[in-house]
Amino acid sequence: MTDHQFYFISGLPRTGTTALCAVLSQNPDIYAGPNSPVCQLMWDTHMSCLTAAREELLSSRRGDFRDELVGGIPHSFYRAVPERIVVDRCKAWMVPVNVDMIRRYIAPDPKIVVMTRPVEEVVASLKEINRRNGRFLSDEEILTSPDQPLMRPLAGLEWATENNHGQYLFVEYADLVDQPVDTLAAIYEFCG
Repeated sequence: MTDHQFYFISGLPRTGTTALCAVLSQNPDIYAGPNSPVCQLMWDTHMSCLTAAREELLSSRRGDFRDELVGGIPHSFYRAVPERIVVDRCKAWMVPVNVDMIRRYIAPDPKIVVMTRPVEEVVASLKEINRRNGRFLSDEEILTSPDQPLMRPLAGLEWATENNHGQYLFVEYADLVDQPVDTLAAIYEFCG
C-alpha cells in the first residue's frame, strides 16, 4: 500500500479543474483524476458517526472509531493508485466544514488549489453547453437551477477568499491557459 500525500483541487464548474488535473497527471509522481466522491463519502460517514451510529459506537466503546473510519476513506479509495502524490478534485473542498474535515482526518495543513474564473464567463460557458444540448437557460436559471449546481460552490469560493490563511492558492483560468509554465511553477511551490 502506498503512503499517499494528499493535495486538493476545487473551483466552480468551467474554471479549468479538468485541464489542471490533466496537466498535473503528466508528472509520473502525481495522480490527479476526475471529480472524486471522497469528500461526500467522508461527510456522510462523519455525520453517521455523530447521529445514526453514535449510540452503537459509544455502547461498543468505540467512540474513537470515527477518526479511524473517516480518516481511512481517502486511503481506501486511492489504495490502488501507485503514485505517491494524490490530488483529490471536488467542488466542495472550498466549503468550510469540508476544510475542517481535511484538517481533522487527512492533513492538519491542507493545500487546496482553487481554480477561478469570472462568474460571468462561467455562466456563459454553462449556457453554451446547455444550448448545445438543446436547453436554453437564462443567467438566473444557470445560477439557481437545482440541476446547475453553482450556488453552493460559489458560496464556498466567497468563504475561501475571505478566510484564506495559507491553505488556498487561487489560480485564474486565464493564467493556466495563457501562462501554463509559470502557473504550474506557482502550484508546485505552493504545494512544496
